[in-house]
Amino acid sequence: MHHINPVIIKQNGKKATGTKGFSPNELKEAGVNKQQAKKLGIRIDVKRKSTHQANVDCIKAHTKPKS
Repeated sequence: MHHINPVIIKQNGKKATGTKGFSPNELKEAGVNKQQAKKLGIRIDVKRKSTHQANVDCIKAHTKPKS
């Protein structure tokens, strides 16, 4: 199964390394619950509280039905 990784930009403009997954707020904004995320192989980091629009768009693109 293919995992997707979140992109997190720190305050100094650099990408954060070692991220554990998407925040619950990003999943909620994308319309995906925890069970669906687990089934799709999307990692969740419950400690993160921030929401990045790029990550929400990534989740939406990953969950969009393939045609």
